[in-house]
Amino acid sequence: MSHVFHRNLTQRYPMAVKGQGPYLIDSHDKRYLDASGGAAVSCLGHSDADVIEAIRHQVGQLAYAHTSFFTTEPMEALADHLVARAPEGLESVYFVSGGSEAIEAALKLARQYFIEIGQPERKHLIARRQSYHGNTLGALATGGNEWRRRQFEPLLINVSHVSPCYAYRGLRPGETLEGYAIRLAAELEEEIQRLGPENVMAFVAEPVVGATLGAVTAVPGYFTRVREVCDRHGVLLILDEVMCGMGRTGTLFAAEQEGVTADLITVAKGLGAGYQPIGATLVSRRIHDAIANGSGFFQHGHTYIGHATACAAALAVQHAIEARQLLPQVTRLGDGLHERLVERFGSHPHIGDIRGRGMFRGIELVEDRDRKQPFDPERKLHARIKKAAMEHGLMCYPMGGTLDGRTGDHILLAPPFILEESHLDELTDKLDHAVRDALGRL
Repeated sequence: MSHVFHRNLTQRYPMAVKGQGPYLIDSHDKRYLDASGGAAVSCLGHSDADVIEAIRHQVGQLAYAHTSFFTTEPMEALADHLVARAPEGLESVYFVSGGSEAIEAALKLARQYFIEIGQPERKHLIARRQSYHGNTLGALATGGNEWRRRQFEPLLINVSHVSPCYAYRGLRPGETLEGYAIRLAAELEEEIQRLGPENVMAFVAEPVVGATLGAVTAVPGYFTRVREVCDRHGVLLILDEVMCGMGRTGTLFAAEQEGVTADLITVAKGLGAGYQPIGATLVSRRIHDAIANGSGFFQHGHTYIGHATACAAALAVQHAIEARQLLPQVTRLGDGLHERLVERFGSHPHIGDIRGRGMFRGIELVEDRDRKQPFDPERKLHARIKKAAMEHGLMCYPMGGTLDGRTGDHILLAPPFILEESHLDELTDKLDHAVRDALGRL
């Protein structure tokens, strides 16, 4: 009997003992192609020699120093690296240990900013339905996935949720993509007006929606209109790039492809590539200066923020991404993966949509393709696919509740940036077998 309180107490897990490039290997020497990067984390794959050496060196020098007493060289260097490449206006970095913590820091920074500038009435948050922003209480409240929220609802702060930019299901008959973007921006403005513009603190959104929708990209012009609405009412824009950022979509920051900047951007997962737990909140100059010139103190903190070894590992990851020119490779491999998925599944009677950007791809499954009718959630198709994929030596990230937190199934793919063409073929073949097996067992 295991004494670990596992995620699922009814499931037995294979024992991972080794990582080798894009593969994980279990105690029976079975190899699993990591087509999801764990959870869009392992962008460099496993056992990268340069990152391992950076960690060894840092631990040998200084593993940890509490940030209420010291700064450290790797923390300063990583902040410099990120700010030099960040969208315009983001000029400081608050380091944490993961994505949920990054969102919590962003929410608190937004609130304290308005306290510092004399607008304490601004307290309301607006996010989107079917978003996911983390599992701590503030992050969970901000997210719009009803299944994840439901049992914890009494503990959550009140957050407004507007429609996601989800063209596969949200685009009306005869509506143009531009018209769709205009309509969604108008919906956001209406919610701001309902709450009172003077009371709204921030709008939170993922540039490419990850876990709960499956790599859904926004239609052209959506985020520029959202930025305009926020600016018109003095509302902060928080972009959650925990899953889609750090090169996952082909640029270091996903916001670059939307032509916008933000007041706060959160990153994690691909920042440290799984070699150490780390996340970060990038902060605009106006927020930084308001606090620096006001109280001078951000009323927040965790024991392991700015952890020296985690920062050294993340800096080595980011240097590797640049030195090996992996961002152009993300685009090239992502296009190749998309082509293979379309060729294999494009006419499949139970595949409704194939979407995504870079090495961040999603497949939505439907029982009736013409009517976009989802499978009965009681059949748990996503869980069946995950099990079948593991049997075939493939790690992917299937999820249920795509439509509304309960109904709908999708598969998220977020493989390492280091794949070769042969790995794309292997991924597609194994996924095909897993989908066939899962559908055949319904």
